[in-house]
Amino acid sequence: MAQRVHHGEVGDWPAWHLAPYVSVWAIESAVEPGSMGWWVISGDLPTDYAGSDGLLDPREALRAFAARWKAAAVLMARGEAYPEVRMGRSAEERKSLAPLLQRRAELLARWVAADELWDDTD
Repeated sequence: MAQRVHHGEVGDWPAWHLAPYVSVWAIESAVEPGSMGWWVISGDLPTDYAGSDGLLDPREALRAFAARWKAAAVLMARGEAYPEVRMGRSAEERKSLAPLLQRRAELLARWVAADELWDDTD
């Protein structure tokens, strides 16, 4: 489903990646060209995006995605929709997808905590 997020340029290379599992992309703002507007995550996990406010680097973005997905998984396990994560069309689908999203959130959190995956330029 198209989210219709207005954005500027997308780089030729991710801001951070752990191939072939995940990549985090810095996306230019359409409102303020030359500045960060969005973070996007993709790979062997849900594709998602977040505004860059307060998320200064890809590690912080990954931390934010992990927290959002963890919170979403809790609601989804009850069949409820999370306002910022659209997964599952019915309560039953959300319940069945919740464990997968929870595992992906835990994996992101482990990657955030693994200092060896981050260099000094993150």
